[in-house]
Amino acid sequence: MNAKPTVLITGASAGIGSVYADRFARRGHALVLVARDGARLNALAARLRAESRVDVDVLAADLAEPAGIEAVEARLRDDARIGILVNNAGAAARGGFTDQTPGDVSALVSLNVVSLTRLSRAISPRLAQAGSGAIINLGSVVGLAPELGMSVYGATKAFVLFLSQGLHAELGPKGVYVQAVLPSVTRTELWERAGLDLNAFPTSMTADELVDAALVGFDRRETVTIPSLPEIGQWLDLEAARKAMLPNLVQQHAAKRYESTN
Repeated sequence: MNAKPTVLITGASAGIGSVYADRFARRGHALVLVARDGARLNALAARLRAESRVDVDVLAADLAEPAGIEAVEARLRDDARIGILVNNAGAAARGGFTDQTPGDVSALVSLNVVSLTRLSRAISPRLAQAGSGAIINLGSVVGLAPELGMSVYGATKAFVLFLSQGLHAELGPKGVYVQAVLPSVTRTELWERAGLDLNAFPTSMTADELVDAALVGFDRRETVTIPSLPEIGQWLDLEAARKAMLPNLVQQHAAKRYESTN
């Protein structure tokens, strides 16, 4: 019997998700691979079974649809072997806020926020009761940078960061590790699917390098992993400044600087 927990990975058919599948398989973990494209999932599963000699299940599901979310939720709730969830599935959209249709906005929020939150919620009670397990949430550095102009996409990724930090505070004491991974521009199909030109960005990282770095952070039990950031001190300074504000955020009266001068 395999003592290592099974890993469920969403968006596993290509890009970052498929690299996570490869790396966890090499570590000896059984896998549950989730994506819309069943044929690609089956091809990946066959390769990983042959190369790493691990059990690989395929769950074809569209997380943009309620039925797809519900199918994966049920698997996370009911399969006690699953001890690690990698919330990788996500999307981007072309254009600025005023260019995007209501459907574009709803689709981004549904996949990047709603499905990720619901899947995290589905597995969390079981992991907390067991006192072990992990949730890896793929965010983006765009969630820290409204200046980049990807307002809705960036907002969804800021949500992922906040949720991950909140779950770390809530579930960490119960033995559940939560990691937010914030990639920079990574060479995946996400850009083409969104109608965006990857070549418009000055630099980009391969999915292999991104995941390998993220797993170093995973092994170190980092709460937030930013593979592209050279100086961790910059992130620590940002966090320290945020935490320094906390005692001042809840006050009975408005700050003196808002007193009327009339």
